Amino acid sequence: MHADDAELIDLLARLSNAKAPSGFEDEVVDIVRAFCADWANVEVNSLLDVIITPHTVDADKPTLLFDAHGDEVGGMVQAIHAGGTMNFVELGHIAPGTLAGQDVFVRTGAGAWIRGVVGVKPPHFWTATERADGKAPLTLDVGATSKQDALERFGVCIGEPFVAATTFSYDEQRDIAIGKAFDCRAGVCALLLALRELARRDDLPVNVIGCISAQEEMGERGIGAAVRAIEPAAAFVFEGCPADDTFTPADEIQTALRKGPMFRYFDRCMITHPRFQRYVLRVAQSRGLPAQTSVRTGGGTNGGVIHQLDIPCVVAGVPCRYIHAGASICAPQDIRAAADIAIAVAEDFSPSAISY
Repeated sequence: MHADDAELIDLLARLSNAKAPSGFEDEVVDIVRAFCADWANVEVNSLLDVIITPHTVDADKPTLLFDAHGDEVGGMVQAIHAGGTMNFVELGHIAPGTLAGQDVFVRTGAGAWIRGVVGVKPPHFWTATERADGKAPLTLDVGATSKQDALERFGVCIGEPFVAATTFSYDEQRDIAIGKAFDCRAGVCALLLALRELARRDDLPVNVIGCISAQEEMGERGIGAAVRAIEPAAAFVFEGCPADDTFTPADEIQTALRKGPMFRYFDRCMITHPRFQRYVLRVAQSRGLPAQTSVRTGGGTNGGVIHQLDIPCVVAGVPCRYIHAGASICAPQDIRAAADIAIAVAEDFSPSAISY
């Protein structure tokens, strides 16, 4: 891949800092539109799926879909209390225990983002039951002192989202990135760089069309509409997947930082198409590109929906430590490896990879 490290990090930073929880992916949509403007047609449906069709598409070729989801876990204001604090619901599954004390951005009814906190009762005031349970109720707080104050001065409304207020950072010396929403902005970064590279070529055996899909964290709600519109022959799904190298016995680690993307054989929503999986892994090996494999007992991706629409797919998960929390860690070299493998698959793709 010809993108240099500075461009990769700049794109990852903008994607990570974008405030785009499920159903509110507008800021990611804007980044994608700008990135693709010179070399592709960009369409956005009512779900906020973004479909990216390079100018070099040839109607006589089969289509390989590149997908990554643009949303992140977050929350939504459910009710405003008399004292100015708010109840909320989660958008996606946030890791238990990570919300308490999290600083957040809350969107106002006018579309601005203001700072707030997911507040938790100080332990000095916990009841005996709360002490026994080890947790107390959480509340969303922007500093208002009454419901009227929250509505009029702060502009908060029910139905508006919030996300973690984490700012992206990169340690160039150690090649480590820290930020929010690497699930799946690390995947979006890899997809955009790979797709741009392929869009410059007219000698590929396939068309490669990209999709930045919506609402994956709410049960893969967006990808079905996009796939029905694109009708691909096969799909390569990018993810920001949970690294397991900080808590798993050494012999069982399957998703470690700096060892390339992870390709899953199994998770709760998909048994991966075995021939396509073997093909992709052979391509990676032939190019000397690092890849890992796993058998997952939990988690799911857009791959499950795509697979059930009778489209063979593989999932390339960029290892990210501590996803579904306010901050995560990834190694940009794994993003580059995921992009390089996707490029290689598009260059070498053959119908035999998915045939019986």
